[in-house]
Formats: sequence, C-alpha cells, structure tokens
Amino acid sequence: MYRLYDYLPSGNGYKVRLVLRYLRLPYELVELDIKQGATRTPEFLAMNPDGRIPLLEVPGRGHLAESHAIINFLAAESLLVPNDAWQQAQMWQWLCFEQYSLEPNIGTARFWLRSLRRTPEELGERLLEKQQKGAAALTVLELGLGDRSFLLGDQVSLADVALYAYTHVAPDAGLPLEPYPAIRGWIRRVESESWWAPITAR
Repeated sequence: MYRLYDYLPSGNGYKVRLVLRYLRLPYELVELDIKQGATRTPEFLAMNPDGRIPLLEVPGRGHLAESHAIINFLAAESLLVPNDAWQQAQMWQWLCFEQYSLEPNIGTARFWLRSLRRTPEELGERLLEKQQKGAAALTVLELGLGDRSFLLGDQVSLADVALYAYTHVAPDAGLPLEPYPAIRGWIRRVESESWWAPITAR
C-alpha cells in the first residue's frame, strides 16, 4: 500500500489525494503539520532532503517527491493522461503553468492568510504583488478554458486536477472568482465528478 505524507490544507497534496481517489488506490495518510516543522526533522529529511510535502512512499521503490511527479507516476496508464502526443504536451503546458504562475502566487497568499493567520496589513506590498500575479494567472486560465468542459476538451486530465487544487480556493487568497465565469463552471464540473472530495477530507 502507498503511504502519503501530507498536510491536508495543501493544494499540492490535494492533487495527489484526488488522483488516488480517481484511481481508487488505497493508501495510508500520514498527516504532518508543516507549521510546526514536522517536515524538517531528521527522520523526514532522510526520506526527502528537500523537506517538503507531499511525499509518496512507493512499496519496493522508495520515496517520490514533487506533486506533479507523483500524480504523473500514479496516473501514467489511466485516462487522466491522454495517449495523443499533442494533448500530452498541452497537459504538461498547463502543469508547468500551474507551478510557475498560479501556485506560487495563489498558494502562497492563501498560506499566509489562512495557515499563518497573517493580516493584509501585516503583509502589505508582498501580498498585493502575489494577488496581482494570481489574478493574472486566473485570467490566463479563464481564456484557456474558453467554452470547453475541461482544459483538454471533454475529458478530465491531470491538468484539471492540478489547476483545480489551488484555483478553487483562490478566494482564501483574497481573489474572488466572480469575474471568471468559465472557471466557475469548470469548478462545478470537477466537483460533480464521483471521485471528488473536499480539500481537507481524509
């Protein structure tokens, strides 16, 4: 059985949990409080020297870090990864966009405000910069969705799972989703899938 080291509010960990649910793979969840330094202990650093979650323990293979590496490993032979090379490239385009443009801004602002309980006044210009860049990323996603059901068309892919994880909690980062009708419709479609569960579901 897989063992997943995770922090439930994490969008990066949520991606992995959603893929595990989609594939109906049993796993053991080991919850770690990153705010208390649980990923900086000698025991955890021996498994992942980068000291981050999510971390997947794969029986007989070892430990795998980085959310997109994990979900690609888990879903490699499933419908979440298209067979067509062009669609695979588009999927990876969205996965890279998520890690470079969306997650560093929306995810960071959300962590500051919700997990660390910092106020906008305390954070000042740092928060405003993250929110501006986060809003720009949401605009790109809105345009990318257009009138499609999912990012690659009619079929859910890893791109949808990865982008959904932090997009649906953008209001927690001070970024309301009312200006983005395509995103809101896409979120409703993802949440209507049988494998969906809330971000903090165990």
